[in-house]
Amino acid sequence: MPSITEAESVVMEALWRREPLAAEEIAAEVEPVQGWSLGTVKTLLNRLLNKGAITAEIDRRRYLYRPKVPRADYVLAESQTLLDRLFSGRLAPLVSHFSQAQQLTPEDIAELKRLLQELEP
Repeated sequence: MPSITEAESVVMEALWRREPLAAEEIAAEVEPVQGWSLGTVKTLLNRLLNKGAITAEIDRRRYLYRPKVPRADYVLAESQTLLDRLFSGRLAPLVSHFSQAQQLTPEDIAELKRLLQELEP
C-alpha cells in the first residue's frame, strides 16, 4: 500500500467518487474546499502516479486518471496504522478512549452493541 499524504487523499477521494477524471475536473471538484490551483492538483497527481496509487491514460490531448488502490484497502491500512501507533494495535483501547472523552453518541453505542452481538458465537 503506497503511503498517501493528507493532501493526496483529497485527490484520491475525488477519484474514488467518480472515475476517470482529467486534472481539470479534479481541480474543479476540490478547488471550492481546498482552494488549490490546477498546478497543485497536477503536482499531487504526479506524486500519486509515482507511488503507483493511480493510473493515467491518454484521451485525445489530456490524461484521464483512475485510482489503482481501492478505497476500502486504503481505509483498512490507515485504520491499522492509527491503531498500531496509538493503541498498540488493539481496538478496545480506542473505543475506550472515545467513550471516556464522551464522543460516542447513543447511535454509536447502539451500533457497537449490534456489532458485538454479531461477533459473539
